[in-house]
Amino acid sequence: MAAEHTSFEAGAERAGRWGLFGHRTFRLLLIGETTSKFGTSITSVLLPLIAVVTLDASPTLVGLLTAAPWLPWLVVGLPAGAWVDQLPKRRVMHVCNLSSAVLFASVPAARWLGVLTIWHLLAVALLTGTATVFFSTAYSSYLPSLVEKSELLEGNAKLQGGEHLARVAGPGAGGLLAQLSGTVPGLLLDSLSFLVSSWCLRRVRAEEPPAVRGGRRLRAQMSQGLRFVAHDRLLRAVIAFGAAANLALAGYEAVNIVFLVRAVGLGPGSVGLLSSCAAVGGVLGVLCAGRLARRLGTARALLAAQLGSAPFGLLIPLTAPGPRLAFFAIGSTVTMAGLVACNVLIVSFRQSYCPEDLLGRVTATALLINFSTVPVGAVAGGALDSVLGPRPTMWLVSGALVAAGLPLLSGSLRGLRDLPAAPPL
Repeated sequence: MAAEHTSFEAGAERAGRWGLFGHRTFRLLLIGETTSKFGTSITSVLLPLIAVVTLDASPTLVGLLTAAPWLPWLVVGLPAGAWVDQLPKRRVMHVCNLSSAVLFASVPAARWLGVLTIWHLLAVALLTGTATVFFSTAYSSYLPSLVEKSELLEGNAKLQGGEHLARVAGPGAGGLLAQLSGTVPGLLLDSLSFLVSSWCLRRVRAEEPPAVRGGRRLRAQMSQGLRFVAHDRLLRAVIAFGAAANLALAGYEAVNIVFLVRAVGLGPGSVGLLSSCAAVGGVLGVLCAGRLARRLGTARALLAAQLGSAPFGLLIPLTAPGPRLAFFAIGSTVTMAGLVACNVLIVSFRQSYCPEDLLGRVTATALLINFSTVPVGAVAGGALDSVLGPRPTMWLVSGALVAAGLPLLSGSLRGLRDLPAAPPL
């Protein structure tokens, strides 16, 4: 494949005032990924609905279906980083997109043939989750080959902005599709979204750095990424923060709906409206991340985003009918805005900070640690809810979100205005 160029000097492909929106290659990536995330957001509603409405699955199986996409991170998270570092990343993303398209299309096909079972859904969730592990690792390592280091923050902000806009629109679209055409046919839209993402990737014309094809064994290659993270204080701090935040956030999401229905006494319409506040907060966080970084510096912006937003989560347990519903709206919006702004800053830091030949393995290590706490937090949130009730549990998970910022207060970030662009020699 012929490459247009590799450096993407300012002004070569884009109009200055439009930033990366004027960058053809980046636009293709943004359109493809936003479309794919919109389809995935629809599926997050449809897949559990298929299990409950179509297959009459038990609550235990529905819970397992919810956890299934995350389980592959625990099994193939580290090997994925080593493999991605040795393969063309765009090709890895193609294969993952096409595999997910076929897997999701298999559900309506099985339904029309009369052979759909809950075990088919579980297999689809596990296999598409495995594809997501490889795609996410390659995707996070691919952006630095498309844009300059100075543009990584803007690029990540725009990509995550598209993702959160998809999350705002996706659940409602999923519910509407289920009402108009049934739960199963709606999955074809998600399958189509992966094909659109793959089509956009095929039109990207950018030369990747050569894949590193070493003769070292897989275990030794994985160990390199682990050692790099273990010996770097800054990476340890931001990864520990991500893991702690995901632990608390998963607990919050496990009890969120139960809290609004049983403790506050809301109906489905109000629950849906209030639940969308977090997605709106995500969009606001994307918009604020770059401005905070320019004004305060990236290190100070990271601290400000977490420490300034997390305490608003303590408003959520105060929610009650009437005017006190505003506590939930404000708390969830501001808290999520801070978390997403932190994520934009951390991903951009990791992409510019890590050596290119280790980026896939370091990314996989970070994502493995961060995502491994999600099922733990979800199970813990549900267990606490069963023992203590929804409102006391909401107090605990809201407090945990505040405490998640403690790793950022470690000495590694103290006194820094900006996060460094490279490890110390």
